[in-house]
Amino acid sequence: MSADDVIALPLAFSGQRLDWRDLPRHVRARIAELAGSQVTAEISANSGFSPGFAAVLELADGRGVFVKAVSGEQNPSSPDLARAEIRVARALPPQVPAPALLWSSDDDDWVILGFEVIHGRSPELPWKAADLEAVAEALGALGKAEPLPGHQLPRTDDLLADDFTGWRKLTALDDEVQERYAEVGGDLGRWAFENRGQLVRWEDAALRVCAGDSLVHGDLRADNVIIDPDRAHRVWLIDWPHASIGAPWLDLAFMLPSVALQGGGDAATNFRSKSLSEGVHDDDLRAGLAGLAGYLAWSSRLPPPLGIPNLRRFQAAQAMAVLRWLRDLS
Repeated sequence: MSADDVIALPLAFSGQRLDWRDLPRHVRARIAELAGSQVTAEISANSGFSPGFAAVLELADGRGVFVKAVSGEQNPSSPDLARAEIRVARALPPQVPAPALLWSSDDDDWVILGFEVIHGRSPELPWKAADLEAVAEALGALGKAEPLPGHQLPRTDDLLADDFTGWRKLTALDDEVQERYAEVGGDLGRWAFENRGQLVRWEDAALRVCAGDSLVHGDLRADNVIIDPDRAHRVWLIDWPHASIGAPWLDLAFMLPSVALQGGGDAATNFRSKSLSEGVHDDDLRAGLAGLAGYLAWSSRLPPPLGIPNLRRFQAAQAMAVLRWLRDLS
């Protein structure tokens, strides 16, 4: 797979970003007040699904700050996700490789977050083995970290309880509708249709295997990773609104289908080559992947959320990548 092939995949993460001039005047004034200096320039973030404003702002006093600003006008869920990211940032211990939250503001309309500026690059696509190994090492350290006392992070099994019901929802559809959906998915879609009962049974065990005591990022892909090669291949994990407390292997397993789609190699081989997979039984892996595949397959059928036009295409591609892994495991 070439770099051109990877870029052409439906993984061109793009919400509808706002520029600095698109923000209401009172929001720009509030950001300058929180930053303690006037804004002189912006460098917009081009990756990520979430709509709204996301940019590194250069300040008149020479400092910089990475700012996110969202309101329900861009997407009804965006403010709550931003609030969740504030709660997560307050729960992460210093050893977790996440940018520090410097300040935040919430006026019940606009939610604003200011983070330290980190430096580095996204993983090179197609994924390189060294980048994937560096991310796996960071996830291994993450699995050993404990959230700060008094944290408000949910349990992963509680957080995913409503999401990991996709196969049950799909099998409740009319048989003719199921068959049409299977045809769209080609060989993998037909395999899923023929094995839908087994997929439901695996899905029923998914929440149990997601439970655990480790920090889970919950939304890892190439666009949520920054690699700083000047700091001993330091990895930063960004965008944390979906964080929870669960099984330490989930982030690696749930990230690898997107890595496979972006030229990084077979998901099963990558998973079993990493120390995080030690002790993970195939039955537990199957259950977790079935929960993820069902969520993605069901979600991909829904209308696109406001301001996030590419999400459903991404979810459909992800669902097929997870199904391929599941079929090979069965």
